[in-house]
Amino acid sequence: MKQYLLSVHFVEGAPAPSDEEMQTMFAETGRINDEMLAAGAWVFGGGLLSPDSATVVRVENGATTMSDGPFAETKEHIAGFWVIRCEDLDHALAWAEKCAAACGPVEVRPFDDLSQA
Repeated sequence: MKQYLLSVHFVEGAPAPSDEEMQTMFAETGRINDEMLAAGAWVFGGGLLSPDSATVVRVENGATTMSDGPFAETKEHIAGFWVIRCEDLDHALAWAEKCAAACGPVEVRPFDDLSQA
């Protein structure tokens, strides 16, 4: 079984969902989480705070620096994610379709084989 990262993307400046729409998204993702758990696909998942809550840590020439804010200045950022375990990409894409219907665009990326030992 391979592991896949399903990342939910948010576009800065896009119209924000209403409170009712957010509650629907939370309920639907909760249902999907339960379905993943029951199917044995769930590994880990969670929502992320906004990029301005990030801290970037760098080590260059033995010196560590830390800076506030996201690593990349962009209008799109990861809002949340799932790590799932599936037989193949087709199964991961089927989960991603359910997730995208619940909360917007989802990128699917397989973990490399070395990280799954």
